[in-house]
Amino acid sequence: MRKFTWKKWLLATIVFLAVVAITLFIGFTWFMNKSKPVIDGELAVNVLEQDVSVTRDDKGVPHIFAQTDADLYRAQGYVQAQDRLFQMDLARRQASGRLSEIIGEATINSDKHFRTFSLRDAAEKSLSAYDPESKQVLEWFAEGVNAFIAEAKEKNTLSYEFALLGYEPEDWSVEDSLTIGKYMAYDLGGNWNALAFRHWALQNFGEDKAKELFMKYPENASSIIEANKENPVAVAGQFQADLLPNEFNGSNNWVVSGEKTASGTPILADDPHLGLSTPSIWYQMHLNSPEQNVSGVIFAGIPGIILGHNDDIAWGVTNVGPDVQDLYIEIPNPDNPTQYRYDDKWEQAEVRDESIKVKDGDTVDFEVVVTRHGPIMTNLAFKDTKPTAQFAMQWTALQPTAELSAILGFNKAKSWNEFEKALEDFKAPAQNFVFASKDGTIAYKANGQIPIRKQGDGQLPVPGDSSDYGWEGFIPWDELPTIINPKEGFIATANNEVIGEEYPYHITDFWAQPYRFERIKEVLAANDSLTVEDMMELQMDQQNLYAREFLPNLLASIKSKDHDGKYAEIIKLLEEWDMIDAKESGAPLVFHTLMVKLQEVLFKDQMPEDMYKLMSGKFNITDQLLRSAYAGDKSIWMEEQGGVDTTVYKAFELTVAQLEDQFGQNVSKWQWGDFHQLTFDHTLGSASPILAAYFNAKKVPIGGSKVTVQAADNDAAGNVDHGASWRFVVDAGDLSSAYHIVGPGQSGHVKSNWYQDQVIDWANGVYHQTFVRKEDIKGKTLLLKAK
Repeated sequence: MRKFTWKKWLLATIVFLAVVAITLFIGFTWFMNKSKPVIDGELAVNVLEQDVSVTRDDKGVPHIFAQTDADLYRAQGYVQAQDRLFQMDLARRQASGRLSEIIGEATINSDKHFRTFSLRDAAEKSLSAYDPESKQVLEWFAEGVNAFIAEAKEKNTLSYEFALLGYEPEDWSVEDSLTIGKYMAYDLGGNWNALAFRHWALQNFGEDKAKELFMKYPENASSIIEANKENPVAVAGQFQADLLPNEFNGSNNWVVSGEKTASGTPILADDPHLGLSTPSIWYQMHLNSPEQNVSGVIFAGIPGIILGHNDDIAWGVTNVGPDVQDLYIEIPNPDNPTQYRYDDKWEQAEVRDESIKVKDGDTVDFEVVVTRHGPIMTNLAFKDTKPTAQFAMQWTALQPTAELSAILGFNKAKSWNEFEKALEDFKAPAQNFVFASKDGTIAYKANGQIPIRKQGDGQLPVPGDSSDYGWEGFIPWDELPTIINPKEGFIATANNEVIGEEYPYHITDFWAQPYRFERIKEVLAANDSLTVEDMMELQMDQQNLYAREFLPNLLASIKSKDHDGKYAEIIKLLEEWDMIDAKESGAPLVFHTLMVKLQEVLFKDQMPEDMYKLMSGKFNITDQLLRSAYAGDKSIWMEEQGGVDTTVYKAFELTVAQLEDQFGQNVSKWQWGDFHQLTFDHTLGSASPILAAYFNAKKVPIGGSKVTVQAADNDAAGNVDHGASWRFVVDAGDLSSAYHIVGPGQSGHVKSNWYQDQVIDWANGVYHQTFVRKEDIKGKTLLLKAK
């Protein structure tokens, strides 16, 4: 008998391990692939009354052709669920405060936050605002989603995320779609944190110093200021600052008349700026029935097309950003903390049981208390101490609103009059709508419910115990800012101020920095033969007008302190910069780091960490202080640091130290793109580096910044996780197609060819053309068979 040597044992072990690895790989691949959406052939869908065809083009855009609207929306629900069911389920759970049921203790604070914001409650109440036709569309859509859920459960083909988290999705409801809509109002309509921060600043810095942190100090509202001083509300340590929406949730849009285009017909461009993630917040679709032919994008979980075009018109939006959330200083009854004083009487607040179920844990008792103004936002734990003043929030989105009715109206509108009529139902969030029609009309409306206040202008919390304060209605719809066919030949918005001094109503004092808008206006005004290609190029423009305004003064401050020429090389780098935020350039790396360090030098050490995060508008406030200081005016914040030159030099030294630590001392090798890198992270990618490597897109060095038209905002680590979530350009003279980028791709399934196929397209500005005539559409077709 031959002896079994150690080499043979080693070989046998290697072979065995290889077989195990191959088996595991095959099993894993089978597990992942079994839930891939079916995109060709035939499928029986028992909720359909007639067959529906779905052709996915070369970018995975589904083109749905149905013989009735009923089947069109059922098919839309089914197809969205095919590609995005886990995203849809996670979205409804987050907005409803139900993540802890599937994740565990880690999301309890998130659930408390969203239950307090009452998005689900507002969605349920909004159902009453809808007409029967819109309710029917919601029901048809839910039928389609549920048909897919039932099929996937029966065939054991639910997407892998459900298996990884160990649960199955519940049936879809019409309230789920409306809750996702309310979440978008939350994401785009917040200013409560600015009010809470200013209240805290008045308590902690005194009036003169706090005054400099206001964009416009309420000089004529002494009673409001005194109320804030006399009734301090606990703010520090009370709020989940990490759950705040990105304050740069904005957008660019513009529309150009035929007088300024090579085609002689209007061109419209839109790129909404939101979080960049896998899958995209947007889902691109084309919907066709005998009653409509509309193409564009929608949030997964909602029927219709919210942005895009049909055969006659095109439209796009940016965020107006009005003050639509007010905080009220509520005075609770010492003997009954759910009663609050109002006009010298105690009023009983509504108390909602919002107990939170926790996976592998005990249910958490939680209540939401709602006064006449809205939900109480601050601490409700009164076990050991008597209750003190608290904040309640009044918000337009908590009222019954019917945005879906507006969306359905957009989809079928054929003119500006019809489109504008549909806008009456779009109340929250307030949006800047631009419009183009094949008849040559271009138009604009800042649309939404914007409060008219009895006193104050939304800069500070107001007393909640008096009927002298509060809202007395909204800006009349026919008096909202509106422009039709302006003599300039174009209309553009970029979250900038959209009203003049003569406008009689308050919208906000906290507009976005003006640099994107000014650059768009600069380019459009200079060209009278604009093309679709010019619009795409402008959406990718990296010219930095922020640096154009501030860099000369900043350099003068730095050079005044750099006596020994220690920073000569970096100063030269900035002096020779063309002020384009190119990824190959080192100057943007220095400039943008410096602007952040200026904020840290001025504010960070003077407030708790959560207050620093709660402080919105740090860029705007820093800009205001710089402008004032360079104009020769005194500033408490600047003087405390030794004056503007010393403040800037301190920030510059910190900037250089950080960049040398990160990128070495060879300044010639510094590049913006080494820090500034595009990322589209998946929710599961945050669980571990292994999952991140599998689910997240590979990072891509890119140019642009938060102040350029090519919006690309980064976090502290340089990850570009916020920007143009969708890019769209269309010539109204030929509405048979339009140009799009939806990063990172259409599908939510990691094994799909369309999972992250548009990442490089997003970075380089490579658009895909989407057609709406059946004969022009090429791709694989799935026939959804009726029952």
